[in-house]
Order: sequence, then C-alpha cells, then structure tokens
Amino acid sequence: MARDTVTGSRIRERRIVAGMRQAELAREVGISASYLNLIEHNRRRIGGKLLVDIAQILGVEPSLLSEGAEAALISTLREAAADATAVSPELDLIDEFAGRFPGWAALIAEGHSRLGMLERTAATLTDRLTHDPHLATSMHEVLTMVTAIRSTAGILVDTKEIEPEWRNRFHRNLNEDSQRLAESSQALVEYLDGAGDAGASLSSPMEEVETMLMEHKYRFPDLENADGDVAAFVAAQPMLQSSAARTMAETSLRRLRTDAQQMPRDAFAKVLDKVGLDPSAIAHAFRVSLPAVFRRIAILSDDLLETPAGLVMCDGAGTLMLRKPIEGFSVPRFSSACPKWPLFQALGRPLHPISQRVLVTGRDARQFDCYAIAEPIGAIEFNVDPLYHAYMLIVPADAPAQNANEVGSTCRVCPAQGCAGRREPSILVDGI
Repeated sequence: MARDTVTGSRIRERRIVAGMRQAELAREVGISASYLNLIEHNRRRIGGKLLVDIAQILGVEPSLLSEGAEAALISTLREAAADATAVSPELDLIDEFAGRFPGWAALIAEGHSRLGMLERTAATLTDRLTHDPHLATSMHEVLTMVTAIRSTAGILVDTKEIEPEWRNRFHRNLNEDSQRLAESSQALVEYLDGAGDAGASLSSPMEEVETMLMEHKYRFPDLENADGDVAAFVAAQPMLQSSAARTMAETSLRRLRTDAQQMPRDAFAKVLDKVGLDPSAIAHAFRVSLPAVFRRIAILSDDLLETPAGLVMCDGAGTLMLRKPIEGFSVPRFSSACPKWPLFQALGRPLHPISQRVLVTGRDARQFDCYAIAEPIGAIEFNVDPLYHAYMLIVPADAPAQNANEVGSTCRVCPAQGCAGRREPSILVDGI
C-alpha cells in the first residue's frame, strides 16, 4: 500500500483527538460531510490546498497527515518500535528500512496507527455501552415498541373471530408502533455510528457545555470584560439545547470571565515568562486561588505554551463535571475515571496542593505533570459539612522521569497488570 493512501485514516484520527465531529470539520474546510467521509475512509485522494486547510484547522503540520512525508513515517515507526515487547527492532536502521522498503514501512506504520485508533475507539464505545444513560433510554424505547407489536400480533393470531372495528384498531396500532420502532431504531443506529467521535450524539447538559467550549476553543475574548452579555451569548449557542445546559454554561463562562479579569492575558504572559509554569508562583503573583490559576493556564495554554494543557474538575463524589481534553490523556465521558488520578487524591486532602508526575498506560504511553487541589464550595460555617470541587491541571512532560506513577483512564480499558485499584477486568489486557 502506498504511503499516501492512508492519509484519510490519519485525518480521522486527528479529528477524533481534537474532539471535532465529521460534519464540523467538513463545514470548516468548505466540503460536504459525505466527501470528507470518503477521504477519511481512504476512498478519495487528498492533497494540495485541501490538505493544508484540514491540517490548519486540526492544528497539525500537513506532513503529519500525509503518509508520503518521510519524517512522519519514520516517527510512526519509532513509536511502533517503542511499543514492541516481544521483539527488539534495529532502531539504527529505521531510516534505511523506510528508504529501501517504503511500502512495507508504510504498512507497519499504518498498522500501528490503526491499533492505536482501535484502542481509543474501543475505550469510547465501552464507555458508552456500559454507562451511557442515553443509550439505556433508547434501548428501553426499542424494547417497548417490540413488546407492543408482539402483543398486538399475538392477539390477531390467537383470536379466531374479531369484529371489524377492533381488527382495524389493532392494524392501526401495529402500523403506528412499527413506525415508532423504525424511527427509534434509526436514531439508535445513528447514535452508535457516531460513538467513536468525542463530540458526537450529546446526551447530557455537561456534554452540551463541553461541546460549546470546544467549538470556541475555550476562548471568549468578548466576554472577558464586564460589558460582555453572558446570558445573550449563551442563548445564541445552537449546541446548548436544554435549559440545564444553558444554566451550566452561564456559570462556567462567568467563572472564566472572573479569572480573566483577575489575570489579564498580557499580565499573565509576563508572569509566565518570569516564573515559568509554576502554578503556585503564579497564584502568589496575582493573589488568587490555585484553581483559578489552573483554569487560566488551561485556557491560555493553546496561545502561550508550546503544548496545550488539559483540565479536569470533579465534585466531592468524584463525578467529572468539566473537561478540557489533552492528547494522550484519555478522560472517560460516562464511566468512573482511574482512582489513582491526583484529582481524587486531592479530595482526601482539601486545600492541600498536589504535584505528581504520571505515566498514562496504553499503547501510546505518555508522561504528564499533574497539579491538583480541592477547594470548598461557598462559605465555611460551623456545624455544616463543607462540599468540595477538585481541579487537576494536566501538562505534557518535557522529558521522561523514572519515578512516574502509572495511571489509566478507566478500569475497563486499562491494560495495567496487578493494580490494587482495579474495579473490573480490562478488555485490553492482552491488547487488540
């Protein structure tokens, strides 16, 4: 297989990592979703301006999408070699191998990329199929329609003589229930078809808010001053379908505006240049809380840092309430996250900041510096148990460390062996 015939697979992989839906990317580059679907399934060649436009929107170099790029091919081969356990590839001969046998090299690279994509898709699908409330509701609706049709058909078969009026009524019921079953089944199929996309098929207010934030790349310069009308902005967002989502969006945006007013972008950039990526020093410089600094770093990292930073927030029960995704650190949408995250350790030590180097398990294992802290919600009163929100800032590590703590995403898709915190067996213990 020629190297340029798997460019579509790389585009799809990068789009999923970026949290974009297929229709959204197609709209941004000015092509139809069906044509992009053909490209992503390697049924249409791509190059020139269209490839450059897609790369720009996905935030990557065009060479990383084009398998014809020698550097990208060799980089992928090195990743495949690093993941190998039973064999020891000759790393010093990678350049020669890619040059002499480009077809075989591309085949190995494609297989490695495909395995990584399958593991991420399996993680997303498992997360949905196990815990997604929307899926459970849809399945219940389908089963209800099937039961109704079976009951009506049974009456028609078992009853020898039925008055014409009742027979017509049963026939009408069969027709109406069949139509509803067809509609419910079609909606369920479309939902499952989009299950591999991080932004597909919203099913909760939190997801609606997250999609709105990602749509704007977490930047809202017009709302950072006191004159910005947050309520009007929220009302104009088409992805916020429910009143609960609009309420949550207003709360999030007002909090982000307060952070921006306390730490203006230019002033923040100067402090960052002076003290580096040190959340504690930045908090002291602006006299603000660490959670506010975490949020501001995550928002401005795409602009001020070489690599973007991620952010996760949970309540006292450990339920994830806010996520800014980061490549390489998978965060489940529905199921419980890894109990070894510093995020949950912070809940056990409120107001005690935690800094920890972690190694995320999986085929594409990476290291991150995580900063976490839990803060109380509202005023502290006597004889009233406080409630807490915990925040975790996720920053890609500059260089690997030997003492990194191994963490996963969720037990069902974590390949770690002998973990004391495991709640259920993993489907990826032996790999895909």
